[in-house]
Amino acid sequence: MIQKTTVDLGSRSYDILIGENIIDTAADHIRPHLKRSKTVIITDENVAIHQLARLRAGLEKGGIEFDVIILPAGEATKSFDHLETLLNKLLSMRLERSDTIIAFGGGVIGDLVGFAASIYLRGINFIQIPTTLLAQVDSSVGGKTGINSKYGKNLIGAFHQPRLVLIDVTTLETLEKRHIIAGYAEIVKYGFINDPDFYNWLEKNGRSLIDGEETGMRALRREAIKKSCEAKAAIVSMDEKESGARALLNLGHTFGHALEAENGYNDDLYHGEAVAIGMILAFQLSERMGLCPPSDVERVKKHFDDISAQSISLFDFNVDNLLKHMQGDKKMSGGKLTFVLVSGIGKAFLSNEVNMETVKSLLKDALKG
Repeated sequence: MIQKTTVDLGSRSYDILIGENIIDTAADHIRPHLKRSKTVIITDENVAIHQLARLRAGLEKGGIEFDVIILPAGEATKSFDHLETLLNKLLSMRLERSDTIIAFGGGVIGDLVGFAASIYLRGINFIQIPTTLLAQVDSSVGGKTGINSKYGKNLIGAFHQPRLVLIDVTTLETLEKRHIIAGYAEIVKYGFINDPDFYNWLEKNGRSLIDGEETGMRALRREAIKKSCEAKAAIVSMDEKESGARALLNLGHTFGHALEAENGYNDDLYHGEAVAIGMILAFQLSERMGLCPPSDVERVKKHFDDISAQSISLFDFNVDNLLKHMQGDKKMSGGKLTFVLVSGIGKAFLSNEVNMETVKSLLKDALKG
């Protein structure tokens, strides 16, 4: 069974298709988006090992020709150097403006390939086939593309919507549990923002979703992915370029991006892990400001403990450096940093009236454990 959600953007609307083994019939879904029966798959070394043969077979069975570009795995690939390498390879293949390329991988590949598509020949179409939980519930939907720089994460990029998102829940079964937990943080986020009923469901089913019995686990993952994609599609349809409500999706990210930058974007701390820590910090900051009841903060902390999420106390971060990274955040406006705060679970809102001394005190206490 394939479930469909649509991102409603008028003439640029696109479908998100969710199912099991959908990669094996990828050609049926991709062919309507190709002007000619040829495409380029762009992936990374890890996905190439575990999943590329399936996509190759699916496209070959459907009579679609393709080339393959394989990039290194990891956050460091979201860089100017790898962007240039990718663009030069596409240019050498003589891709035309009417062609479509495929981003096949996690958030790094999706962000990089989407950005390359936005600037190659001033813009070509691309299709997202996300293979990690984080990419399936967040980064593959909504058209945010980009690369990192020495000044921060995702500071160079463009809004460029895909033409289609294909989500195959079976790709998650080759991932280590740590990657699943990292992706799960972006699922919980939707409950924290405006759906307390969804969060209640996750409190009951989160552990089984992460590492339960296979048949039941697939069903839970499919339901969580569907709910997450529906939530994000609704927000993106309403606010494509983050001028209002879409900014709520950054819950935990102001802290999280600073943690990633201070950690050097290495694999000691995955993006989703940083976001999980960041959401706990956002709840704790809201509590310190007298906005959020302590009972909700304790629920959030307990839930992340129950799923074995990373803790900030395990890292030796420099607080002043974290604050500098936060001041370089792209959400700065008028010299003030915009935070996503909460008045409770399911009640997120934006504020640029946060005392940075309170933030500094919070980070010091959190790092002490």
